[in-house]
Amino acid sequence: MAVWPAALYAALVLVLAGLILTASWLLGERQYHGSDAERYESGIKPAGPLPKRLSVEFYQIALFFVIFDLEAVFIFSWAVSARQLGWLGYCELLFFVLLLFAGLVYLWKCGALDWGAAGRRRRAAKTAARAKPVQSAAAQPAGPPAGAPDGAAAAGGPAGAAR
Repeated sequence: MAVWPAALYAALVLVLAGLILTASWLLGERQYHGSDAERYESGIKPAGPLPKRLSVEFYQIALFFVIFDLEAVFIFSWAVSARQLGWLGYCELLFFVLLLFAGLVYLWKCGALDWGAAGRRRRAAKTAARAKPVQSAAAQPAGPPAGAPDGAAAAGGPAGAAR
């Protein structure tokens, strides 16, 4: 089998791409104006300042929607060929749905679905509960070390050391 037609095609593609890039560099505009830095979107110049930025939670919900909406595509394709796939196909679909359900439970437990004022309050309460200060050694009550026998403190050392 001859390889030279594929090699010739690849070489021609590379040469043509190089020529196009070189021509655009030679013929391209090299003047930069202040208007180049202005915002310009969809052929409409903005009338005022940018609108308020959307929170991260909005993008999270959009991403979760895309992920879990794809589930419907897979379930529909299974439903179209359910009789041909039989019980094995049903078990595979059940595993897929259970996996997505486990992902949903994980997101719920992590608090990723808690957005809005109530969700912020819950997250703040969890953060405050985790950030409780740990007692320092000076603040702990004096006494025998943990796990020491009763006579160790009275003898002034480990059990049996005074004997």
